[in-house]
Amino acid sequence: MTESVTTVVIGIGNEFRRDDGVGHAVIALLRERAAAGALPPGTVVRECDGDPGRLIELWRGAHLTVVVDACFPSPAHPGRVHRWQPAPASSMWRTGASGRHSTHALGLAETVDLARVLGRGPGRLIVYAVEGADRSLGTGLTRSVAEAVRPLAKMVERDVVRQAEACRDGPRAV
Repeated sequence: MTESVTTVVIGIGNEFRRDDGVGHAVIALLRERAAAGALPPGTVVRECDGDPGRLIELWRGAHLTVVVDACFPSPAHPGRVHRWQPAPASSMWRTGASGRHSTHALGLAETVDLARVLGRGPGRLIVYAVEGADRSLGTGLTRSVAEAVRPLAKMVERDVVRQAEACRDGPRAV
């Protein structure tokens, strides 16, 4: 990742664990949009398995990091999308967390906390989590999760475009 990157969008997950592959599905659509010129210059679109070291390296130098991942709360409402922006210096991840809802050994929350302690935090961060129904072995998203992919890709695209406009127009809150 170079220092000139404005935005990085990272789809986290495992496409061979059914709904855990939602991040990869969104990234595939965003790559198509990027090829069509819909994403601003300086936008990088990547996939990651959730490894903390790889995530920290992927968001290095980005003004905005957008992460798309599956979550598996109980009870789940498959296809429901959550969007949140943790404050840059907060550990808001912990508030209200009653348990792990990730398929990764060290989840995104812990990775962000670790990165911030190391001085390698993601800067401005937006997280999209899609509630999944099935994380068993196999490919293909369940119907509810698959139906969330296209609208979610549009939401991410809007965030990326707003960030580019804010950078072009000068410093101000986005």
